[in-house]
Amino acid sequence: MATSLGANTYNRQNWEDATKEKYGKECKICARPFTVFRWCPGTRMRFKKTEVCQTCSKMKNVCQTCLLDLEYGLPIQVRDTGLAVKDDVPKSDVNKEYYTQNMEREIANSDGTRPVGLLGKAPSSSDMLLKLARTTPYYKRNRPHICSFWVKGECKRGEECPYRHEKPTDPDDPLADQNIKDRYYGINDPVADKLLKRASTMPRLDAPEDKSITTLYIGGLGDTFGEIRTITIVQRQQCAFIQFATRQAAESAAEKSFNKLIINGRRLTVKWGRSQAARGKDSIKDGVSEMGSRLDPVPGLPGEAPANYFNLDPGTSSVMNISLPPPPGINPPPPGFGPPMFHPMGHMAPPMPPPMGMRPPGHIHYPSQDPQRMGAHAAHGARHGD
Repeated sequence: MATSLGANTYNRQNWEDATKEKYGKECKICARPFTVFRWCPGTRMRFKKTEVCQTCSKMKNVCQTCLLDLEYGLPIQVRDTGLAVKDDVPKSDVNKEYYTQNMEREIANSDGTRPVGLLGKAPSSSDMLLKLARTTPYYKRNRPHICSFWVKGECKRGEECPYRHEKPTDPDDPLADQNIKDRYYGINDPVADKLLKRASTMPRLDAPEDKSITTLYIGGLGDTFGEIRTITIVQRQQCAFIQFATRQAAESAAEKSFNKLIINGRRLTVKWGRSQAARGKDSIKDGVSEMGSRLDPVPGLPGEAPANYFNLDPGTSSVMNISLPPPPGINPPPPGFGPPMFHPMGHMAPPMPPPMGMRPPGHIHYPSQDPQRMGAHAAHGARHGD
């Protein structure tokens, strides 16, 4: 679909001549009228238009213009062979209309994000399809046709001719004879036959007869991109780090392997690593851990406490006589008659600290340290005096 739309789908000039004709033509598969879109994918490109209706395209999960699979960009015959799907769409008029109505009902009941029918029940991926799929759009498909007058030597338009002035391909070439219905039904498609032959000639690795062999040999690593300095495998994170000796070798490996490494049906992620200095700064910056997750502060905790947040005399010992406040409703005892919390240690016992109201003001860290807010003692003392 991206190939049919062109390289720059946001260019306004490409869509100035685009047209939309409601029920303009009949679908080339089900022969029902549908809305036809026509546009120019780019400069010096031929106009493209939708060839099949949306129902037929959704049944096969293909583009309405080129009839290639939307996920892999491959013909339907190759896609069905790789996924082991045999979707027999009826070809007679009555059975085709009945089948299309049932599929429309199934499409309306689905969320529209996955294919319907047998294709929706097929496996999600295939190693063969991932290897044959194009990673970049093929824009040569949008080029104009060859000028037949130029082939005969009779074209007088010159550079203003909208068609290509090139020699045609061999007429005996199978790719020169393509049919839109054969591509849709997945039979006798010359492009699909060419891709399937390429897949059959791909090298295969057969397992040895000795069952005790569990080691794989991987060669040619240094000769492909450059000299490799270290290879580090992190089993816990299921990833690996490959360090090359030169920056040029690393750039070559990244360019040729990005979005192209496929193992067990999964496309591996290839990214650039980070330097040790940058990784150390990022791990402690703005509360972000080394693994990349942000560490949110725990709510309700105070900030960092000062060294002497109880406003104690630095010369006093850590063990002192501290009297507990009286329970509510009971008058406090006179000064000097309250039972000490800790027994004195003779002449080595430290002096008792002054009451909170008589202490010199210091740095207040908690609200309970503020003498102005501890008025319970003063209130009790006033009632005791009355």
